[in-house]
Amino acid sequence: MSSIVAGLLMIGGTVFMLVAAIGLLRLPDLYTRMHALTKAGTLGIGLILVSATVAFADVSVGTRAIVAFLFVLFTAPVSAHMIGRAGYLGGVSLWDGTSFDDWQAGYGDLRREGEEPES
Repeated sequence: MSSIVAGLLMIGGTVFMLVAAIGLLRLPDLYTRMHALTKAGTLGIGLILVSATVAFADVSVGTRAIVAFLFVLFTAPVSAHMIGRAGYLGGVSLWDGTSFDDWQAGYGDLRREGEEPES
């Protein structure tokens, strides 16, 4: 029974990873691609790690899987935010269908890459 549950969890994690990969290829700009990779990728990795825990049924494997998932859970949003901020300040354009730019007011006074400082 546990091998069936582990297999289903593995398939679910793989599906989420596939959705993340498709999002990377199909979405229009850096910011929406990053969102798809962060959300679906984190859930996919979590399901795959839970699958390993169920398949091996060992406390050592379960502990390592929990630690690995917590690492991904805490670092993925931070790294996505930093990549998005670097892209925005580096001048990566938003998608044409973007209705508003929340960061425009907050980062207007910062110098973008390649711009000369104001004198």
